[in-house]
Amino acid sequence: MSRQQPQLPVSSPRLLASAIGVAITAGSAGQMVFAAEKTDEKAPSNVISLGATAITGEAQDATSYNVEKASSPKYTAPLVDTPRSVTVIPQQVLKDTGALNMQDALRTVPGITFGAGEGGNPQGDRPFIRGFDAQGDTYLDGVRDTGSQSREIFAVESIEVSKGPNSAIGGRGAAGGTINLVSKKAHLGDSLDGGFTWGSDQTQRYTFDGNYQFTDTAAGRLNLMSHESNVAGRDSVDYDRWGVAPSLAFGLGTDTRVNLDYYHLESNDTPDSGIPYTVPASGKTADRTKSNPDKPYSGGDSSNFYGLNDRDFRKGRTDTATFAIEHDLSDALTIKNTLRHGTSMQDYILTQPDDSKGNVNNGSVWRRANTRVSNTETTTNQTDLFGDVYIAGFKNSFSTGIELSREESQKSSYTVDTDSTPGTPVTTRDPGTQCTPATIGVRSGYNCTSLSNPNPNDPWNGSITRNYAGTDTKANTYALYVFDTLELNEQWLVNMGLRYDHFDTDYKTYNAAGTTTAKGDDISEFVTGQFGIVYKPAENGSIYASYATSATPPGATLGEGMDGNPLGGTPDRSGNLLSSDMEPETTKNYEIGTKWDFLNDRLSLTADIFRTEKENARVQVDTTSYENAGKTRVQGFELSATGKLTDKWQVFAGYAYMDSEQVDGGDLPANKANNGNELPNTPKNSASLWTTYQVTPKLTIGGGAFYVDDVFGSVANTTMVNDYVRYDAMAAYKLTKNIDLQLNVQNLTDVTYYDKAFSTHFANQAAGRTALLSTNFHF
Repeated sequence: MSRQQPQLPVSSPRLLASAIGVAITAGSAGQMVFAAEKTDEKAPSNVISLGATAITGEAQDATSYNVEKASSPKYTAPLVDTPRSVTVIPQQVLKDTGALNMQDALRTVPGITFGAGEGGNPQGDRPFIRGFDAQGDTYLDGVRDTGSQSREIFAVESIEVSKGPNSAIGGRGAAGGTINLVSKKAHLGDSLDGGFTWGSDQTQRYTFDGNYQFTDTAAGRLNLMSHESNVAGRDSVDYDRWGVAPSLAFGLGTDTRVNLDYYHLESNDTPDSGIPYTVPASGKTADRTKSNPDKPYSGGDSSNFYGLNDRDFRKGRTDTATFAIEHDLSDALTIKNTLRHGTSMQDYILTQPDDSKGNVNNGSVWRRANTRVSNTETTTNQTDLFGDVYIAGFKNSFSTGIELSREESQKSSYTVDTDSTPGTPVTTRDPGTQCTPATIGVRSGYNCTSLSNPNPNDPWNGSITRNYAGTDTKANTYALYVFDTLELNEQWLVNMGLRYDHFDTDYKTYNAAGTTTAKGDDISEFVTGQFGIVYKPAENGSIYASYATSATPPGATLGEGMDGNPLGGTPDRSGNLLSSDMEPETTKNYEIGTKWDFLNDRLSLTADIFRTEKENARVQVDTTSYENAGKTRVQGFELSATGKLTDKWQVFAGYAYMDSEQVDGGDLPANKANNGNELPNTPKNSASLWTTYQVTPKLTIGGGAFYVDDVFGSVANTTMVNDYVRYDAMAAYKLTKNIDLQLNVQNLTDVTYYDKAFSTHFANQAAGRTALLSTNFHF
């Protein structure tokens, strides 16, 4: 067998990262304790560091689940006075729940689900917010984080989720909302946090977080991570990754502050190939019906893995460098410039358990190979001016800025030869007639396997070669934006935002020889905005009504996500390009809600009712053309509670109800038949509850329950995964003031459930019961 793939240096750096962490932890403990004591002597107790700015005032409880303000200056008011749904997952929730990646963290936020990747959709995080695909709507410190990837959180301080159309703040896309990762940055003071986690399924994770103050105004911080594990309840799946994130800061506590940050992550996994859907008795997937949707079926053993250990792999690499300079023009006015360059790479061959020919009915599964080699490169410069100004006697908390970015995505694939076994050939175009239990290992070359008893170690002997045919997509963004919170009086606020975007994108496809086979371009100009009125019946509460819009131009994901509004004409089955309006899809959101802070601002309660409409979705209207004529709608309500009920009892909870519908899928009969159906990956009900209680000064216990309703995989409502309830538990014990232990048991009842549903073919099964024991050091 020929298996050609780039060799990424994963293992050695991973071991180096863990060795560095252990060495620094062991060797520097005494010095860090001494440094911490010196810092305590120098620094007044009422000074805290928030980002890169020293702030004098009453310090907030770092262990609290409640957060008062979002990190971005584009949010010009505290959360209680912000007229939209914003949830902040703080560091303490990440720690207490034992979250190891972004998907782990977001399970605590109802209204968010995850979709699966497939051949045309890359592997990686694919969140859905209020029913809308948000794969391209993730940000790092307020700057778009382009490129499909599976995001780690070892260098993340908190995660901010804004629900509802958010293009005014985030730019293109953001139809359902945005996700902003707030990174760990250098700060004043010396500290050292390190730990190692050992758990079930051979889990080993090492982390190091050290901050050192060089001078009165300069500091450096280093975060390291090494992780390897299998997956509970799944055969053959494993994850192996390591990362490093250094940060330098100068001018802390002064009028001018400079931050230099870098992030590097590498991964080398055996990806989960998922579980195939059942098929109708006829054996034809075209006969699926929404009255009796097909569900995942593993042939009787939920641990079954349908991939091939000798073929499947997934490697990734992410590098992000950021230079930010911030200057206080006055006590009430600040200017900040952020320059970032980032690259993201994915390289994989993944087995898709293919049900398309009905072979699942005869007890066999066709192992279709999905492949991808992609690189995304992004350079962004963002300048912000923000602060407070009085106009005609009214206070305005404002933020304005300009964004310039250049993005480029290159994607190609592998050619996987599945017909190298002598004998009757088995073709990928028609495996259904030849993929049967009788052909396994005889005529199929192990491209066909058993539904009930697949063998990942089958001696597959096909060949793999690089296919250099692919697609290049480039985009330039020029944007201007302004936001303002106008205080009419103590009871009435007006929140306003407006953004103009010029999005210029082009693409070309080429064959293996590099000859261009097709090309196209598009220029989209659009204005998005938000407007809200806030009434404050009391200082600690608000009632609001708001309106917000978003715009998704053609090619918004640069081929790094499932693009519902793709750039260029979409080919039909004969390869002919269908014409398209090539207009941005627009989404509108209407929302009313209320927010209250109780118990001396320790507990925050929120409630909102919303209606989100996309009125010009791109749909196929006949056999030759697309038009922006479709309409979808999601409406519902949300509730949340975050913070401390007592000094010892914390809660982080929420509930979301979403009623989704494809209102108009266009005039094509196949699409029109789906009118009235629910949208995929949009559960009617979802809820999360996480709570902890400090039993003694040293012992804290906690637990959680997470519920997600039935989820359809497609808008045809012909594939579905069942609802589930997952229970988690934790206990933390402080051995000393510097050392603590924490035990997390996730999926306590070992329920089998599916957390990602693709429209056809398969769904991804979540991990079974997982126990994680962490030892943490703090100095």
